[in-house]
Amino acid sequence: MTGPRFTRLVQALPATVPFVGPETQERARGGAFDARLGANELGFGPSPRVVEVMAQASAGQWMYADPENHDLKAALAAHMGVTPRHVVVGEGIDGLLGYLVRLLVEPGDAVVTSDGAYPTFNFHVAGYGGVLHKVPYSGNHEDPSALIARAQEVRPKLIYLANPDNPMGSHHGAAVLEAMIDQIPEGSVLALDEAYVEFAPEGTAPRIDPDDPRVIRFRTFSKGYGLAGARVGYAIGAPGLIAAFDKVRNHFGMNRAAQLGALAALHDSAHLAATVARVAAARERLAQIARDNGLSPLPSATNFVTMDCGRDGAFARAVLAGVVKRGVFIRMPFVAPHDRCIRVSTGPDDQLTAFARVLPQALAEARATL
Repeated sequence: MTGPRFTRLVQALPATVPFVGPETQERARGGAFDARLGANELGFGPSPRVVEVMAQASAGQWMYADPENHDLKAALAAHMGVTPRHVVVGEGIDGLLGYLVRLLVEPGDAVVTSDGAYPTFNFHVAGYGGVLHKVPYSGNHEDPSALIARAQEVRPKLIYLANPDNPMGSHHGAAVLEAMIDQIPEGSVLALDEAYVEFAPEGTAPRIDPDDPRVIRFRTFSKGYGLAGARVGYAIGAPGLIAAFDKVRNHFGMNRAAQLGALAALHDSAHLAATVARVAAARERLAQIARDNGLSPLPSATNFVTMDCGRDGAFARAVLAGVVKRGVFIRMPFVAPHDRCIRVSTGPDDQLTAFARVLPQALAEARATL
C-alpha cells in the first residue's frame, strides 16, 4: 500500500510552523496566559456595532457568503477612492499573499525581500518554488534602496516591503515609497504590505495610481479594526492583476459573518479613531515600562513596541522565555541583529500591568544566567 505521492517540491520542503500560537503555548504550559501581547492583535477589540452585526449574522451562517464580496468590495472601493475592479477581498493578507505568489511565481523565479521581514510571505514563495533574494535592513528600517538595487540585479517577479514594518515597528514616509516605485524594474511587482497603516503618522501611505501595474497594496481588518480572528484582508491593484485573482482564489473562502462585520467596521470611523488614540497611549506606556527596566523602546508606527534588550539574541530569548514562563505572551524578531529585541503588542491597562510586573523578574533571571 502506497501513501500520497507528494510533488518533488513538497518533498524537499521542511515541515515548518512559522508562528507558534499562544494556544499551543498555553497547552504546553498547562494554563492560560494572564496577558496576550504577542500576536499584534487589537486587545481593545472591535467596534460594539461590529460585534452586534456579527452576532445577528450568526443565524444566517447556513448560507454561503457572497462569493463576489460585492458589498464589501464596493465599500472598500469608495473608501480607497478606486473602483470595485481595483479591489480583491480575501482571507487576510496572508491568504492574499499566497494567491499573489501562486499567480506570479514559478519554480526558479526570483523574489526580493528583506532578511527578517514578515516570514509568512517567504513560506508562500518557498511553497511555489521561488528563489528568495534577501537584503539586510538599514538599522531598524527596511531599506527600499537596497531592495531596488537587488531587484535591478535579479529582475524578480515580486518585491515585498511592509510599511510600517513588522517586527521593528519602523516606517518610511510616502515620498520614500513613491521614489522606490519609480525605480521598479520592468516586469516586477511591488507587494506593499500596509497592515499597520492605520496606526502610522499622517503622510505614511504613498500616492499610487490604482491603475499602476507595478504595485499591489495590501490592507487588513485584523489590526486597526480588531478583527484578526475573522480573517478579512483586501488588496488594491490594477484591474488586470486583480481580475487574475479570480482564477485561483477560493471563491467561498470568506466567512459570511466576517464580510458583514468588516463592512460595519469600515463604516464606524469614530471607533477606529478612538482605537488609534488608545493604541498610541498604550505604546507610550509600553515605552515607559521598557525605559524603567533599562531597555530601549524603538519608535513605533504600529500597534506594538519593539524593545532593544541591549545585548545579543541569546539574552533576548532568555528574557522572552522568562516573561512567557510568568504568564505573559510576547514575541521577538527572529533574525540577527534584530533578535536582540523583544516585541510587545499594545493592549488594555491590566495586560500592560501584568507585563510590567513580570519583566523585571525575567530580566533579573536572564542577567543572572547569561
